[in-house]
Amino acid sequence: MFAGWYKKGALAAAALVAGMGMAEAKTDIVVGMQLEPPHLDPTSAAAGAIDSVLYSNVFEGLTRFMSDGSVVPGLAQSWEISADGTVYTFKLRAGVTFHDGTDFTADDVKFSLDRARAEDSQNAQKALFAGITDVAVIDPLTVQVTLGAPNGAFLFNMAWGDAVIVAPESIDAIKTNPVGTGAFKFANWVQGDRIDLVKNPAYWGTPAKLERATFKFISDPTAAFAAVMAEDVHAFAGFPAPENLPQFAADPRFQVLVGSTEGETILSTNNKMPPFDNLTVRKALAHAIDRQAIIDGAMFGYGTPIGTHFAPHNPDYVDLTAQSAYDPELAKKLLAEAGFPEGFKTTLKLPPPSYARRGGEIIAAQLRAVGIEAEISNLEWPQWLEQVFRGKDYGLTIVSHTEPADINIYARPEYYFQYDNPAFQKLMTDLTNTTDPAARSAMLKTAQTIIADDYVNGYLFQLAALSVANAKIEGLWANAPTQATDLTAVSWKD
Repeated sequence: MFAGWYKKGALAAAALVAGMGMAEAKTDIVVGMQLEPPHLDPTSAAAGAIDSVLYSNVFEGLTRFMSDGSVVPGLAQSWEISADGTVYTFKLRAGVTFHDGTDFTADDVKFSLDRARAEDSQNAQKALFAGITDVAVIDPLTVQVTLGAPNGAFLFNMAWGDAVIVAPESIDAIKTNPVGTGAFKFANWVQGDRIDLVKNPAYWGTPAKLERATFKFISDPTAAFAAVMAEDVHAFAGFPAPENLPQFAADPRFQVLVGSTEGETILSTNNKMPPFDNLTVRKALAHAIDRQAIIDGAMFGYGTPIGTHFAPHNPDYVDLTAQSAYDPELAKKLLAEAGFPEGFKTTLKLPPPSYARRGGEIIAAQLRAVGIEAEISNLEWPQWLEQVFRGKDYGLTIVSHTEPADINIYARPEYYFQYDNPAFQKLMTDLTNTTDPAARSAMLKTAQTIIADDYVNGYLFQLAALSVANAKIEGLWANAPTQATDLTAVSWKD
């Protein structure tokens, strides 16, 4: 769900990558990542680092995202949709087996979807499955999914990492021993160090070209730079030190990939905590923020300003940045109108990503200039998830939402920023029930305007996808339509 990195002390990367026994064979790859997954079940956590390792590589869904964001068949080779748009009949691929040798059948699809939508489901995106009223097994390779109402985004939703298919036989150990159907099998997890994947020789589709893939966790940006420069790490997805990219770009040994992500980076605001339950205060907050200064200072110029929770590369994006333009004098005036002429104090709880830690210092200074004292607390991811995401114990925070097309989170009053607008909720329900593309486009544009008008959050920038890799590696995604490091088509040039 959330993207980023954290900083905890820098020395040579050699100590971090020592002892890995990395083979020099051109069928092995070592991929650097800044964040380690908390566990390995993508269907029961909000941590994007899980999908970064496992999406497509180990686990697959009925449909899947391609690098350009398109949705294509996955474990479902085809489907038929009823005339009223409420019944999807999926024809599943034959001859697919899980990594433990068990057959993939319609029973596994039913188990996965029923588990995701169950009352006690721990799925972080449970809303994706809320419209399902029934999942029926027609035969071993046919499953029928019935919806309570048409959903124009249903096939898109089934491509999310939260919707991958899991098997009941392996579910008890999934958090430490994930068993999927993908082109790679889970081999080993040395916690605090690395995760190893190996090629699945029985893969149903196009075989992986790599024999082995190691995801190496290097949290410190300085150490990440040293590891890539020494070629101990062959690729680093989501490279945590954008200031170093020009140096890599000038070195013929490397390639720098700069793409787009689905990551709306926001100054998330607790809409039920005073004084942020006051629209005028939230509006003042928005005008106190200099987006470009944050992009320049925290991301060294990489990032696109946003004025609402929507990706600028999406054809339905509405540019609303002018509505919350940087205007500190207006911010002071609005605070006075709201009853805070001297400002107020609040908390700014920051997760590990550098965009949050670096950006938080800049934002705190900008808020201080208009009278808002934001006390910074630097949290590790488990603390952030517990205090902010689940506990809602915060005033402000900074985080990048990396799920694709996720404006519907604003229709969940219980979501961590606690925005409760019945009109917006109805609009999202209507959107779900609409299949006409033109009508959906109009609704999405209206939705963007509503949350901008309500100043629900401080909308900062769209996170750029920044990766560095050995120049001889091909097949890496430049863009990040979902949080994933898809290695299924990656190889070394001869």
